Amino acid sequence: MSGRSPINIVFLGLGVVGSGVARALIEGSETYAQRVGVPLALRKVLVRDASRVRGVEIDQALITSDAEEALSVESDIVVEVMGGEQPALDYIERSLAAGRTVVTANKEVIARHGPRIFAKAADSGVDVFYEASVGGGIPIVSPLKRDLAANEISGLRAIINGTTNYILSRMSAEGVSFEEALTQAQKLGFAEPQPANDIEGHDAAYKLAILASLAFRTHVHPDAVHREGITRLGPRDFRYASELGYAIKLLAIARRDAEGIQARVHPVLVPEAELLAKVDGVLNAIQVEGDLTGRVLFQGAGAGARPTASAVIADILEAATAIVLGSKPSPRRYTVDIAMRPMSELVSRYYIRVEVADRPGVLAGIGKAFGDNGVSIASVIQKETDDAAVTAELVIMTHAAKEAAVQASLAQIEGLDIVRQVGNWLRVED
Repeated sequence: MSGRSPINIVFLGLGVVGSGVARALIEGSETYAQRVGVPLALRKVLVRDASRVRGVEIDQALITSDAEEALSVESDIVVEVMGGEQPALDYIERSLAAGRTVVTANKEVIARHGPRIFAKAADSGVDVFYEASVGGGIPIVSPLKRDLAANEISGLRAIINGTTNYILSRMSAEGVSFEEALTQAQKLGFAEPQPANDIEGHDAAYKLAILASLAFRTHVHPDAVHREGITRLGPRDFRYASELGYAIKLLAIARRDAEGIQARVHPVLVPEAELLAKVDGVLNAIQVEGDLTGRVLFQGAGAGARPTASAVIADILEAATAIVLGSKPSPRRYTVDIAMRPMSELVSRYYIRVEVADRPGVLAGIGKAFGDNGVSIASVIQKETDDAAVTAELVIMTHAAKEAAVQASLAQIEGLDIVRQVGNWLRVED
């Protein structure tokens, strides 16, 4: 081994992920020391409650609830696994200013403040590692930074939230309601008691912003990502989608063309033959399309203590090795001022479920509404009738049309006296 002193590490946070990382570092200390060339020494761990019993045995003298104590300890690497925007952002910036390399799993901080953080790291001659911020144990940040660097990437499509993918998988396989599938996910620990961050698409939007920023060499802010959740989906949508040859997935999609970047998170119909349609349960998958590689798919466990710990530890080992070797961090080079294209310009096919009065002239009225806005109907199928209410349910598939035109059509249709309600509508990702 090198004659250098150990790599000193400070942990900020010791929750599910932090405990998993700490346990792995302690149990694999000899192996990791051999890989890096020097031991990795845990010097301080910042927690909210120092008296709490934890799932990993750590010398109590290393535990503190005083942030100033933790941040003032002499260290080489600061591992931030607290989550949330503040105070994590402040602690990361203070660590960088003190000349410490940072390893983080914080998707919100990286998505919102990446350029600012990277600039502070460059000013101090240190680096920021954030593989665990997207995809849990799936390696994707490093491949986008290095292995796919020769490519001009035109698009990303990803299932990057295990909670929503589990819920949609159960709704599809068992025909249950959204509420029932969510309750099941919460009982199994796949969904939080307050699940809005997942089911409304916030989590996926943060992750897509990070991926798109890397892929397109710019900063895509999460507020620029169009976002819709999964709460309006019902069992009928899954049944009809299956009959039409599709699965329903919450996809995070980013594409770049000559006019700019479009980034969006929303449920879509995906052809059943596609690989992404077969990614079920809590698994994640990220598909990257490059000019040299074509389509490349990364798939695996996207969340959980062990997969996420794998990514964090990999970053710690890479950071520690660079410190031992005296390697200089690579600068982040971004293309500036790439326009973000509005959702209204999206061109897609659409699935639309409409409840109408069961009487003559209905199709003519609906067809006129679409025609007035330049939307062409590909097919109309009558699926359900209610003799007592004298209503019928229609499933309409459109040809490719602009989002703005479809939304105008839906608004016009909802105003027709022959239409009881627009039950749902979804974009089709062919």
